[in-house]
Amino acid sequence: MLFNSLQFLLFFTVVTLSYFSLKWQGRWILLLVASCYFYMVFQPAYILILFLTIVIDYMAGIWIEKATGKSRRWLLILSLISNLGILAFFKYLGFFTENISLLFEKLSMPGVAESVTEQVNRVFVKVLHVFGQSGISSYKDNMSILPIGLSFHTFQAMSYTIEVYRGNQKAERHFGIYALYVMFYPQLVAGPIERPQNVLWQFHDYFKYDVEKVKAGLMQMAFGLFKKLVIADRLAILVDHAYADPAQQNGLTLLMATFFYTFQIYCDFSGYSDVAIGAARVMGFTLMDNFKTPYIAQSISEFWRRWHISLSTWFRDYLYIPLGGNRKGEVRQYINMLIVFLASGLWHGPNWTYVIWGGLNGLYQILAVLRDKLLAKMGFSRTPPSLVTSPVQDKESRKSPVRVVINVLITFTLIMLTWVFFRARNLADAFLILKRIPTASLNDTIDSPLNSVEMWFSIFLIVFLLLKEQFYLTIPTRSTIRFVILFGLTTFVTYLFGVFSSNQFIYFQF
Repeated sequence: MLFNSLQFLLFFTVVTLSYFSLKWQGRWILLLVASCYFYMVFQPAYILILFLTIVIDYMAGIWIEKATGKSRRWLLILSLISNLGILAFFKYLGFFTENISLLFEKLSMPGVAESVTEQVNRVFVKVLHVFGQSGISSYKDNMSILPIGLSFHTFQAMSYTIEVYRGNQKAERHFGIYALYVMFYPQLVAGPIERPQNVLWQFHDYFKYDVEKVKAGLMQMAFGLFKKLVIADRLAILVDHAYADPAQQNGLTLLMATFFYTFQIYCDFSGYSDVAIGAARVMGFTLMDNFKTPYIAQSISEFWRRWHISLSTWFRDYLYIPLGGNRKGEVRQYINMLIVFLASGLWHGPNWTYVIWGGLNGLYQILAVLRDKLLAKMGFSRTPPSLVTSPVQDKESRKSPVRVVINVLITFTLIMLTWVFFRARNLADAFLILKRIPTASLNDTIDSPLNSVEMWFSIFLIVFLLLKEQFYLTIPTRSTIRFVILFGLTTFVTYLFGVFSSNQFIYFQF
């Protein structure tokens, strides 16, 4: 069920009130059953896939902890292969099959290409029929039947076995608690991607009703829905119109649509994270922050310390550092950076547009490192950006307001251009949009379903968001009177100006 639905409001209310009325034994059972129901509302049959991965990783964690020597490593590898294999089959089978077939055709081997396609299609259709997808006739339909949130809960499950292997987390013996770790409904389908050290112990704890946490959680949920319904879904009206047929749009329309999408995806995804974190907080749980005002970043590396933090730190800890990070020479560091961002792009979806989006961000990082090393040789002091540096860096540049503004604008522009690949339907559309944006002229007319008042209102909302997050990253709720006023006002404004079109959150598809 969608967070921006009356169904979820009723679900959340019933589950939360029931949660506080139960003892610990009843609480984890309630949350597990509620999480199963929450997932099955989307796709009932696919809960079997989720259950399979839970059983595999639950057993793997215990065996890894008991094992010694090389057997521990092999158990981890088998667990990772199982998780990645399920992810690859349901999410990437069509993508890899089409590209392999295309390769054989380029090599003048059409017979092999046809054979590969037929064999893959046969296996795919048979497996999908097991899950009740009898209407599926081709592997090309895999994105339309992708188990929701598969990439998110797969990565969360993998973090558990990796941390057990590393000795940072004891294997969970309570099957129900481990299942809840993977299935906890607030962050089941779109994160944050949690670590076992952060949340497993919380499911063993008994949280008493805390009015301050309840107020903070409800306020965060309310503002998250405001960002989704009032800002993101309103901006989506122009974005969807322009990107549906970019060949019919002028440069100014595509530029404005890309600018709007930059904030649409932020408000959509961070809005989901706010609702997820807030819902968990109401019950006493603490989930990690997923966003920290990313569009005030002064560099690409700082942007990625502020954007989708749970995923960027996952790739840092479980891919970048194991590959060698920056410890094996400059060339290897650049290769590692590029691998991480290409993998991040592919994680988002089986399309070359996502791969190029990730590659561009990796290229930005590499060029930033080369630039800073060149400046250092010329006698200018600057801390090289890295995937593992502290958020507080380059203090000298922050002393000059002009330099700060320039850095922010350059970073924002570079990031905005990468979103073209993320949003475009295909590479041809993406390159067409990038080709037309520089031709934008103030003499052009923006072709928008929004009238001039709605356009200016949309821009006002963007400015309001930036100012609010600059001065109040979290809305203060300690004063009950202030909470009642702000919560009521936010809810009223959302009801009054929200776009209630049942748009699902963008990251649900990943």
